[in-house]
Amino acid sequence: MKKFIFIILFLITSSVLFAQEELGNGLVLDKKTHDFGDILIANGPVSCTFTIQNKGSKAAVIYNVVTSCGCTDVKWTREPIRPGGKGTISITYSNDQGPYPFDKSLTVYVSDIKKPVILRVRGTSHEKKKTLEELYPTRFGSLGMKETYIKCGNLEQGGVKSDVVNVANLSNQPLKVDFANVSSNLKINITPNPIPARSTAEMEFSVYASRDKWGKNDYWATPVLNGNRYTATDGAKAIGVWAFTRENFSSLTQEQRDNGPIPIFEESTFSFGRVKQGTVVHATFKAGNEGKETLKIYKVDINACKWSHSAFPAVAPREEVEFRVHLDTSKMPKGEALAIVTLITNSPLRPIVNLYIAGWLD
Repeated sequence: MKKFIFIILFLITSSVLFAQEELGNGLVLDKKTHDFGDILIANGPVSCTFTIQNKGSKAAVIYNVVTSCGCTDVKWTREPIRPGGKGTISITYSNDQGPYPFDKSLTVYVSDIKKPVILRVRGTSHEKKKTLEELYPTRFGSLGMKETYIKCGNLEQGGVKSDVVNVANLSNQPLKVDFANVSSNLKINITPNPIPARSTAEMEFSVYASRDKWGKNDYWATPVLNGNRYTATDGAKAIGVWAFTRENFSSLTQEQRDNGPIPIFEESTFSFGRVKQGTVVHATFKAGNEGKETLKIYKVDINACKWSHSAFPAVAPREEVEFRVHLDTSKMPKGEALAIVTLITNSPLRPIVNLYIAGWLD
C-alpha cells in the first residue's frame, strides 16, 4: 500500500515539475503558455493566471507586463515577491474579435532576469458549438488531434522549450495513452491519463537542446492507445515535434560579443537564371569573417527536397572561403524558384544567416 501511494505521489510530482519553467535566481514559473482550447464567442471574456514562485534568497519584482494587443487585459502582483512567496499575472482575453484561432503574447519584465519572459495565451473562438470529431479531425485510433506534426519553436543551447496542445478521446471508453520510440531530447506526457470518454486532455511536450543538434530537427513519439498502435488518418505513424536550435550567447560579456566572429558574404543571393526543371544548380557563395574570433558553421539547412553542399571550413579573422550548394530542381515546381539556405553560426551578432538561390524553372 505504501509503495502504491509513493508511485502516485511520484507521478503527480513529475507532472507538476514537467510544466514548470525556471526563470533564474530561484524564480519558477508554473507555465509559459495557457491554451483556452475551443471556446464560444457567446461565452464572453476568458481569463487565466500565471504564477511565479520565489524559491531563491532574494526578493523579486515584476516591473511591467506589456501586451501585444488591446484585446488582452493584464493585472500582476505589484509588491515584491519575497523568498518563499508567490506572485501572479492574471490575463483576460476579450474574445470579441471573431471566430478564428488567436495567439497573443505578453512580455514580462522581472528584476534580475536579463531577458524578458514571453507568455502566450491562445485558443480558437467559434460561433457555434462543434463536435469533438470536428474539432479534432486527425486521429490515431480514438485519439483525436488537430495535427500530428507540431511546431515547438526556437530553442537555445543549454535550454529547454515546452508547449501544450489539446487532444481528445473520441471513444465512449477511457483511453490510456503511452508513448513508444520517443526520440532522445523529447519528453511527452498527457494529463489526465487515462483520458475520460468523450473528453479532452492536455499533451505537454518538452524538447531539450543538445550540441549534436542544430537548426531545425524533428522529434518523434509513437502513441500506444490501450496497448495498441495505429496509423493516423493523415498517414502519420508517430507524433512529430520540430524545434529550431541555435547557439546560446547569454553568458558572454559585451566585450566577448563585440570580439566575436562576424560572417560577411560578397552576395547573399545566387541567381541561376532560366533552366529546365531537373537541372542541378551549383551555387557558389564567397564568405569572409570580419570579427576577431574564428567563424564556425554548426549546420547548413535548405528548404528543398534534394540538395547537398560542400564543407564549410572554419574561417579565421580576415580570411575568405568559398561555399557551394548543389540544388537538384527535379522536385521543385515550375516557374519562379527560390531556395533558402540557412546557416547556424557561432556569431553573437549573426547567429543565423540566410542565403538565397533564385531563378526560373521551365
